[in-house]
Amino acid sequence: MFQNKDMEKKYVIIEKSYVDSVDFKKVIETSSATLRYNLDGTKTIIKFIGEVPTFLSGDKIYSHSEIIETINNPDNGWIDTNE
Repeated sequence: MFQNKDMEKKYVIIEKSYVDSVDFKKVIETSSATLRYNLDGTKTIIKFIGEVPTFLSGDKIYSHSEIIETINNPDNGWIDTNE
């Protein structure tokens, strides 16, 4: 099945301190309350489709498989292996 690469979800990990700079009209999340944070609450994941929003310009862009690999690696601080 053909899928337009521009229409695939993309992901960026940002510092919590940067959340106030997010234009929620240009990303999938609707507010800071809908963001997923890492275990220590210092980073979050922003999702978008299409062009990279200007406020995320220069940040590392992850594909779906890359972000899943990142958050499922216990060394990265997104999951607790002691649960």
